[in-house]
This record gives sequence, C-alpha cells and structure tokens, in this order.
Amino acid sequence: MNGPAPSTVPSFRYGYATDRGLRRALNEDSLLATDRLVAIADGMGGHEAGEVASALCLKLLGEGLGTVPGRTDPDQLGAPLERTDQQIIDVGAGRAGTTLTGAVLVDEMASTAAAQPQLLVFNVGDSRTYLWSHDQLQQVSIDHSEVQEMVDSGQLSPDEAANYPRRHVITRALGINADSHPDFWLLPVAGTERILVCSDGLSSEVGDEKIEEILAYFPDPQQVRRRIGPSSPHRRRTR
Repeated sequence: MNGPAPSTVPSFRYGYATDRGLRRALNEDSLLATDRLVAIADGMGGHEAGEVASALCLKLLGEGLGTVPGRTDPDQLGAPLERTDQQIIDVGAGRAGTTLTGAVLVDEMASTAAAQPQLLVFNVGDSRTYLWSHDQLQQVSIDHSEVQEMVDSGQLSPDEAANYPRRHVITRALGINADSHPDFWLLPVAGTERILVCSDGLSSEVGDEKIEEILAYFPDPQQVRRRIGPSSPHRRRTR
C-alpha cells in the first residue's frame, strides 16, 4: 500500500490481495482500506470463529474512527480497540480471537491550528506493518510472539527464529481474554511514504529482502499487490 499522496489533507492510495492458502478451508484474514486508514486482522479459532473475529474487529475499528479525514487524535484509537476486544470476547465467548495491525493518518494536535499530519501505526499480535522510505524497508511494528521474545532476550538469532517450531505462537491478541494491549508508533508524514500491512501469511513466506526489492521496482500499489499477492511466484502458498 502506498502512503499518502501530496495534498492538502494526506490520503492513501492502496492495493490489496488476500488468499486462504492451501492448509485452511476458510480465509480468516480481513482487511480494511480507506483514504486515511489501512488495517489487517488475522483471525484465530478455526473454521468460522476466526473469520468472524477478524471481520468484526475491522468493522468496529472503522466505525470507531469515523469517516472525516485528518480529524483523529492518537488518543482516540485506544477506546475503539478496547471496545473491539470486549465485543469479540462477547461474540466468541473467549474462543475466537484476532491479531490487528495497520496505520491511520492523524493530526498530532488535532485541536489546534498547528496540527500536522502524522502516521499512527498500531499493532496487537504478529501481523506486521512495514514502512518504505528513502529506499529502505523498515518493520515498524514489533511481533507479539513467543519467538520474538526469545530473540529479544538473546535466546535465538533472527535466522534461527525463522525456522523455530513455535514461531506462530503469539502472546497478544484481541478477543481471547488474553493480553490485548496495543503498541503504537507515531511517525511524521512527508507525503511520499509507502507502507505494507500484512498478516504472517505473507511475512512467513516472503522475506524482507524480496519485499524490499519489489517495492523498489514497482511504484504503484496495485503492481506491488500482483507481485507479492496470492498469485505471485515468490510465494509457496502453504498457508
């Protein structure tokens, strides 16, 4: 997904793709893309439970943030996420959950005339938000996972983590009566940033170097979607 195009009120241009892979009967991912909000939720719980949790998550998130560009303060995102967590628990009885990550364009000081556009990245779980800026790819979000904690503590190297048997065990999620506390990152917006929001169905199949190569070569978000989407030759389609 491309970042905001230069304009009075920055906005997103986006492309997207989703696929259930070969292991599951249902696609439990849900996505949301508007001119100021991009997000993906990766459902958990099996069968329809994960699909319902991820879809409900993004429905409530979209409703909670409203529809007026450039009028969301960073502090406003916490309350919708708390309500989303509780409603998923109510619907799924604590058995259905979802990860969530994405970015929203906000005004850092929305109540003042000096408000400046910012990019607010949020994350719960192991879905990821990347930033492409100045010809470099940076993973902004930090995985809430068992393997990430082991890397942080020095028990595993990043290379070892890629093949660790329990690398898909997450430590935070929405809807399962677990730690649902989101992490936030507030980034300045210059007008030329590009972001990539994805579930682990992409990040576990396509390495950062290949993603960086594709983003560098293809400037249009729809072109990027075709290169690293479900029909891409770079994916093994195992998820």
